[in-house]
Amino acid sequence: MRKRPLAILVLCALILPILCLPIKSAPEAFSVQSLSARAAILIDADDKTVLAEKCASERMGEASTTKIMTALVVAESMPLDKIVAVPREAVGTEGSSVYLCEGELLTVGDLLYALLLASANDAATALAILCAGSIEAFAEKMNRRADSLGLCNTHFTNPHGLYDEDHYTTAYDLALISAEALRNESLRTVFATRKATVPLGVTESNPEGEGKRYLQNHNKMLALYDGAIGVKTGFTKKTGRCLVSAAKRDGMTLIAVTLDAPDDWRDHSALLDYGFSSYERATVFDVGQFSYPYSVAGGNEAQVMAINSLPITLTLPKIRENADTRVEFPQRFEIAPVCEGDILGELTVSINGKAACSPLVAAYSVEATTKKKHKFFWQS
Repeated sequence: MRKRPLAILVLCALILPILCLPIKSAPEAFSVQSLSARAAILIDADDKTVLAEKCASERMGEASTTKIMTALVVAESMPLDKIVAVPREAVGTEGSSVYLCEGELLTVGDLLYALLLASANDAATALAILCAGSIEAFAEKMNRRADSLGLCNTHFTNPHGLYDEDHYTTAYDLALISAEALRNESLRTVFATRKATVPLGVTESNPEGEGKRYLQNHNKMLALYDGAIGVKTGFTKKTGRCLVSAAKRDGMTLIAVTLDAPDDWRDHSALLDYGFSSYERATVFDVGQFSYPYSVAGGNEAQVMAINSLPITLTLPKIRENADTRVEFPQRFEIAPVCEGDILGELTVSINGKAACSPLVAAYSVEATTKKKHKFFWQS
């Protein structure tokens, strides 16, 4: 595919009255202010569209929802089938625990199940030390990962979420962290698991171990809500109840976050119900469905059809405006030859203040015309 930079754009505007899907009756009224949570947000996991929010940029403690970032950093840094020995520093960590023993042998994946289902603080400490050498070094890795996501209101000091004044996030930042974690296939599987077992007491001197640990996921949304796929609960006395949930229906994945929410299960059901009843993931144009005639000079065709090379998909209200479709090219015409797939311009579709773009490419090739050469003879 021959790429052509879109330098100085000469605008060729085109507004099409694209009628969206049939209008549906408005859902029952929903007020985010009625939620019990001090801070809350609902986003689309694919394009990060904010669908509802309440104090979503306020810095707050997040308790064990911290472990979403812990899991993400570990999964990106270590093979999940690697067998590791539990370090001494992890034994007896304050708070929720699976009662790890020094030198006990488990896989990284086993520890992730303990971390995310049982919310085990000893598993969090073990993973942090095994991954980075110390709690402090691991917290630095967490903060660097947060920076890579463009998060300005998040700072980690530990991998488990035990209260610290310098350990905080926002509902919005936590939603973005969760969206990133859900992109990881291995983590997505763990988040959605209700029950699991991991080995107990396996050591070098006792390779058979002493049985199994039975883990139950603390996230009740997996059982309470149709389509739920994760992700993590949290609680300390100082932060209150914290919850991140995710659910998928009809090709749309939504993430809800509440911080300091006494009635979090009800809050999340209300948020997700609102999202699924009010919004949908809509494909405005499939690949090649949009076309626009673009002039060609010096070719065997006077024009070429420019088509969208990517689908135009947006998360949109079910009751919405028509689409504003704009085509931009770097010049008024293309000079032959033009090869199929050459990038010619760009398509931008805007609906309800949201926009999606796709390169416009040549639908077929246009060859350059060949002129017959004439010889002239001079006679004296």
